[in-house]
Amino acid sequence: MVATIRYEDIVKVPKALLHDHLDGGLRPATIVELAAEVGHELPTTDPEALGRWFVEAADSGSLERYLETFAHTVAVMQTASSLRRVARECAQDLAADGVVYAEVRFAPEQHLERDLTLDQVVEAVLAGFAEGSALAAEAGTPIRVGTLLTAMRHAARSQEIAELAVRHRDAGVVGFDIAGAEAGFPPTRHLDAFEYLQRENFHFTIHAGEAFGLPSIWQAIQWCGADRLGHGVRIVDDIAAGPEPVLGRLAAYVRDKRIPLELCPSSNVQTGAAPSIAEHPIGLLRDLRFRVTVNTDNRLMSGTSMSREMALLVDAFGYGWKELQWFTINAMKSAFIPFDERLKIIDEVIKPAYGKLLG
Repeated sequence: MVATIRYEDIVKVPKALLHDHLDGGLRPATIVELAAEVGHELPTTDPEALGRWFVEAADSGSLERYLETFAHTVAVMQTASSLRRVARECAQDLAADGVVYAEVRFAPEQHLERDLTLDQVVEAVLAGFAEGSALAAEAGTPIRVGTLLTAMRHAARSQEIAELAVRHRDAGVVGFDIAGAEAGFPPTRHLDAFEYLQRENFHFTIHAGEAFGLPSIWQAIQWCGADRLGHGVRIVDDIAAGPEPVLGRLAAYVRDKRIPLELCPSSNVQTGAAPSIAEHPIGLLRDLRFRVTVNTDNRLMSGTSMSREMALLVDAFGYGWKELQWFTINAMKSAFIPFDERLKIIDEVIKPAYGKLLG
């Protein structure tokens, strides 16, 4: 079955993406152009070489070093026009890769260096996604993009960003997130924001269980009430390996409650959360029927795409179209848009396309 699945065929099938960072997915050529406009110094101004630099710098095995690469992307995303362009190109690039639904996240507080307000930042990104989606539809590759607003876990603006997200909920913002270095910055520091979001009946995911272990996951779920786990790969630490794996109480709770795991295989290998794709816990978690989803995290830093992530899993685990459809439907089920809208994409877009391949 593996031999019958070609990369170019994976590109053509519909895919759903829940964990993708706007500032981690810029085109290298765009970074070069925008950096020249604002006078930001880059490691190189050759787009191809710059693309390689990002991947190599992110390949350190350290989440902290990985996060340092964002200094260059964030630096060129400080004006309304640059944010709009990056968002427009993001929607187009995802659509060209066969992604029919994407939730793309970014931290508005990181784009205020040139006097934009938080609302202006969000409005520029939403406008860019709308433009990119319209252009993608014209190109015959329709996509729907939902936006997640992220608060930085080492900062103290989570309540403000949560209110910002709710303020723009009817304009395309579908959820909230916290991100940044996990160690030393537990999600409970932002409890007020999560309680506010719950009162507003608003969705949120939390980066947890990537660089830090089970306590981060437990707090995200039991203290903060996260709808999904951003990464969540370290839930495997609560599973005793063996012929018949034994789930600990937290792992069992996550599986039984169908809490979605936003797994990002290539990124997890880069940051040291997994030793290789073949040894990534996604294989075990899928076998145990956790609500597993496949994601890109940062396409620029990982030199990846949704199609590439799926192709890597096909090679590593021998997956066929049945498994790729399962991952895709899992993601669509777990999206932060209304139930009937999720169901429409599953029934009218995803299932018919995979049905032709499954026979």
